[in-house]
Amino acid sequence: MTDVLGNALNLDFALLAPEIIIGLTALAIMFLDLFKQELKVGDRALPLLSVLGLLAAGAVSLFFVNQVDDFSRLIQVDNFTTFFRILFIGTTILVIVGSHEYVEKHVNHIGEFYALLLLSTVGAIYMAAARDLLTAYLAIEVLSFSLYVAVSLAKNDPRSGEAVLKYVLLGGVASAMLLYGLSLVYGVAGSTQYTEIATALAASDGSMDMALALGLVLIIGGLGFKASAVPFHMWTPDVYEGAPIPVTAYLSATSKAATFALILRWFAGPLYPVADEWRWAMATLAVATMVVGNLIALQQSNLKRLLAYSSIAQVGYMLMAITGLSSDTASALLVHLGGYLLTNLVVFIGVIHFYNRTGKEGIADLKGLAETNPYLALVLTAGLFSLAGMPLLVGFFTKFILFQAVVEADYLWLVVIGVIASTISLYYYLVVIKQMYLYEPEGDTSRWRISPTGYLTTGSLLGAVVVLGIWGTPLFRASHEAALALFAGV
Repeated sequence: MTDVLGNALNLDFALLAPEIIIGLTALAIMFLDLFKQELKVGDRALPLLSVLGLLAAGAVSLFFVNQVDDFSRLIQVDNFTTFFRILFIGTTILVIVGSHEYVEKHVNHIGEFYALLLLSTVGAIYMAAARDLLTAYLAIEVLSFSLYVAVSLAKNDPRSGEAVLKYVLLGGVASAMLLYGLSLVYGVAGSTQYTEIATALAASDGSMDMALALGLVLIIGGLGFKASAVPFHMWTPDVYEGAPIPVTAYLSATSKAATFALILRWFAGPLYPVADEWRWAMATLAVATMVVGNLIALQQSNLKRLLAYSSIAQVGYMLMAITGLSSDTASALLVHLGGYLLTNLVVFIGVIHFYNRTGKEGIADLKGLAETNPYLALVLTAGLFSLAGMPLLVGFFTKFILFQAVVEADYLWLVVIGVIASTISLYYYLVVIKQMYLYEPEGDTSRWRISPTGYLTTGSLLGAVVVLGIWGTPLFRASHEAALALFAGV
């Protein structure tokens, strides 16, 4: 088959095998949930089927390592895509295994919940893999609409309805802003294909077209909302607080990583020829996001809201790499993304199991946790210290790599602000740790244990956080190969 210009199109659906497997698994879950009484299956079959489908998709994804191909000039399959396939699939598996007890107790429509997680994973992967503006936009909407519904699934919690209302309204505005910006870029370049846009912009005489300037502003604003960058972040703490905790964990991990995967594809590809025009905007967003995220986190009393502002601050660090974008800073950003996802998941899954036991999510509710569940207190402490960037944990290793790459890109002043912001963050993480270790428990003081799957997920994540903090070479190598694939055509 050929396109309108007579170019041959590759319609090899095997290139999309991981996403096809995930999509079919989502359909199977919906069917099984609909007829579970007739088929006499329990709710535990749904997360099990989800994990099996994701494991199959992850195994198939490994066959595409070092392969470069495209599907119909719409989806790019390379090491960058494979990196995010493995990252997103692994994240979803950990969220499902670590939270299935919570889902049974606190989530409405369990079948829809797991199906939505799987479909949003497909959207996240295609955000990283798209090589056409419209394909990328459709992937964004698949991810966004799945999460809009998932946020609303908290059982008997009025905050969930309020959260989804804010998320949908503001998300709709951001999507419209983004689409309008993309239309202006299309008008300037005359194509929606990444390579053709890059060629058109590189062939310009160097002057900045007003339509392109406006398009860049709208695109940065729309992506800023998706990434929770200041000043587009106001939905984040309310949605994080109102959503079911597994959805909050997924939002803080996959949603953010998918947004940065898309940012890297766009700003290292079609928009790279006009890099001098958007670097200042990214630097401004980075500074505002680091400062505001860390300062407002100091005032939080709810654990989920604190983690929301912590994740906002982390976005600021990542935007520093976009400011000085090159293959080196892109590689460093991917290293930091991998470490951030591991660290954030260990904290959120720890919070999930604390909530399963107590039904509470305030910072003060953690008083005496080191006495009632010393293992969970250790998990949360390691995760929080890793987020702060303490040595011997993956957060230190990835943040060091990131800051070093930004310095080498001649943005030392940004790194100075980042180091100061990281120092501030240590205070509010220590506030949480203080509650667990320096206060006596209130109420029931008996020792308790988390579930076997809780030990499995938190133990695996805790081990990864420590091991990669000491020996991060595997993560660095995978990130480096992905970044090389990203810049192969630049």
